[in-house]
Amino acid sequence: MKEKQLEELLYQALETELGGVEVYTTALRCVVNDDLKEEWQKYLDQTRNHVKIVQDVLSHFDLDLEKETPGRKVVRHTGESLVKAMQMALESGEPEAAEVVAAECIVLAETKDHLNWQLIGEAAKKATGEKAKALKAAHEEVEDEEDEHLYHTAGWARELWIKSLGMKAVLPPPEEVKDVKTAIGAARAQRARAEM
Repeated sequence: MKEKQLEELLYQALETELGGVEVYTTALRCVVNDDLKEEWQKYLDQTRNHVKIVQDVLSHFDLDLEKETPGRKVVRHTGESLVKAMQMALESGEPEAAEVVAAECIVLAETKDHLNWQLIGEAAKKATGEKAKALKAAHEEVEDEEDEHLYHTAGWARELWIKSLGMKAVLPPPEEVKDVKTAIGAARAQRARAEM
């Protein structure tokens, strides 16, 4: 495994989590649905913990938490852009539209976050010694939460869009009701929505 690229992944993971805190904080200003507000508050709290977990891994690897990398800058820019998109939606004065934008922004942010943790899991399988233990422990602590963040919010985004189109939405979405944590589970929940 290329150590420098693993370090880059960890720096991007840290920046993604830091940006995630800002994304969720802004999304909570956009939310209208009380169930969704509760969900996103939980995800914000978990994301704050994920920041600490990645910082601990970087420290375990004796890496500078403040180091800038080209990839980290790109990740930061993406997060800032998502926050700006939600702010623009809030300024439109249409609360339900801002809520949809927030859900979409979270899905975009969580897609990168989910990928980071999948890759950390893969790296943990190939690493050795103390590095392998640190990566594995972090992955095991975070992975299920990241799955939930992505799949549940994608369901919310879909159903909020359906509602905005004037069609019958399933709220909370089936992904939430069935507490899915896998892509297969999310696909099954989406197919089951017609029965709900």
